Amino acid sequence: MQISSRFTIAIHIFACIDHFQKDYKLTSDFLAGSVNVNPVVIRRLLQQLKAAGLIRVTRGSGGASMAKPPEEITLLDIYRAVECVEHGELFHFHENPNQACPVGRNIHNALDDKLMLVQKAMEDEMEQITLADVLRDSQSCIAREQNNK
Repeated sequence: MQISSRFTIAIHIFACIDHFQKDYKLTSDFLAGSVNVNPVVIRRLLQQLKAAGLIRVTRGSGGASMAKPPEEITLLDIYRAVECVEHGELFHFHENPNQACPVGRNIHNALDDKLMLVQKAMEDEMEQITLADVLRDSQSCIAREQNNK
């Protein structure tokens, strides 16, 4: 299982907004240059983040900006905004286990609650980490890199 790159790209977008907001207009083209993806990918994510109330996008001269202070945005907020998790379930269960097989007939009963516990643990951890935590670490890494030059 792997969570799609939409989640980490969204966090990358926030880090760019934080780092460059005073110096540049943060367009999808500018952000795509940092992430190294097609601007269409960035535009889709910006739409999702905007719909979730996490960013503002001003057409024309504005670009993207945070709609809330980073201390009020958790990794779980970002994850929920950009991930397409069906029915809120992280794990996709194979569709048709063989009902003629005793394992196939009972695999859901044996596994579903455990998978939900794993998902809940991950979401609980994500809820404890704010965007401010990530941005602080990002700025520290950038400062360390600049000091080493």
